[in-house]
Formats: sequence, C-alpha cells, structure tokens
Amino acid sequence: MSAALGLALLLAVLIGVSLGTLGSGGSIITMPVLVYVAGIPAHTAVGMSLVIVGTTAAVGSYLQSRAGGLHGRAAAIFAVTGAIGAFAGARLTHLVAGSTLMAIFAALMLLAGWRMLAPGAVPAVPGGCRVPRCAGIGLALGVLTGFLGIGGGFLIVPALVLVAGLDMKRAVPTSLAIIAFNAAGGLAGQLRYAAFDWNLTAAFLGSALIGMVGGSMITRRISGETLRRGFGWAVIALGAAILGYQALARAGLL
Repeated sequence: MSAALGLALLLAVLIGVSLGTLGSGGSIITMPVLVYVAGIPAHTAVGMSLVIVGTTAAVGSYLQSRAGGLHGRAAAIFAVTGAIGAFAGARLTHLVAGSTLMAIFAALMLLAGWRMLAPGAVPAVPGGCRVPRCAGIGLALGVLTGFLGIGGGFLIVPALVLVAGLDMKRAVPTSLAIIAFNAAGGLAGQLRYAAFDWNLTAAFLGSALIGMVGGSMITRRISGETLRRGFGWAVIALGAAILGYQALARAGLL
C-alpha cells in the first residue's frame, strides 16, 4: 500500500466521523481525498464518492434513528424528490471540467457554512416541512447530488434547519437518511457514464463505516447548538481550502 493510499484510507475514517456527528461533511471530505490524495480523476471520484457516502449514511441513519431522532415526513419528502433529482443531475457531471466541478463544490460549501453561522439563521418555521416547499428544495438538492457526487448533507442540514424547522439533533439522522437515497439515485445515473475501482471503493467504505460508529456515539454527548456552529465552521474551512488549492494549481504553484 502506498503512503498516499494509506493516508487516504485514514482520512476516510474522518469521513465517517463527520457524517456521524454532523449529518453531513462526508462527501465534502470524500471528493477532495479521492482527487487530491488518492489521485483519482474527478469524474471517476464522483461515482466512488456516492457509494462511500451513501452506504455510510444509511448505516448512520439506522444507528441514530433508534433513539427517535428521525423526522419521517421530512426524510420521505426530501429523499423521494432528491433521488429523482440526483438521477437527472448525474448527466451534468460529464459536461464540465474537473476543476470546474471542484470550484462549484467549494463555493456551495462557503455559502452553506455562512448561512448556518449567520445571526438569526435558525428561526422558527411555521407549519414545519410543508410538501411544496420541501419537495422543491429536495429536488434541487438532488440535482446537485448527482452533478457533484455529493451526499448533499452540507446543504441538506441547513435546509432541514432553516426550511423544515428541525433542530440539529433531529436534522442529523434525517439528513443521513436523505443522503442515502440521494446517493443511490446519483449512483444509478453515474453508472451510465463511468466505471470505477470497486475494490478501492470497498476499502474506503470500510474505513468510513468505522468512523461512522464513533461519530454516532459522539453526537449523543454534544448539544445541538454546538453541532450547528461546528458544522458551519467546518464547511467554511474546507471550502476555503479547496478554493485555495484550485488557485495555486491554476498559478502553476502545485
């Protein structure tokens, strides 16, 4: 095993921890790790990321839903519309360059992180998760899932908090369930265009599942407000790092 691959698998454990504690962040870490550490082309990494993140999220949602935190209505609406959108969005991946994929990815991270940290970012939502509102947002997030190879948690969690009115303790397992469905839809679409190394994917998945178990245990001991702020800062930091890397690469410094 090369040093780069060993490091990538170690970072995959953090992917699971991130998903388990924040209900997101798995794909935010997975794509950069696969592309920049493991050296996998961005278009191939999209499909691999969907397998790793989707399966890990499904396991995490099951583990955390046993405590009664899953919001069934929101999960169902976002999952159904998201899976449809993800299948359609997969076609867009292969219409843009890999560097463009990563730049869009990072910009969305910065926007989501800023919104979660903004003053008054978590108002009460009258009526909770109404079907038209949540279905429309779920469909849009699904398209991004298929397009960027992301579970979409870094966008789903803010949507559940800001649009559906869930607190972080309920948003995390609900987000994981939605991520699993969205990733399945995106993977079905990606398999039409690209093949990837299933053995390497399985190795990453195994590492991520180890981290998921640990993350699920951690989240039971952290307050919802701490989770929300930690989520926001983590997303902003990673988004800025990716944009910085892209800038250095374009300048020929990497």
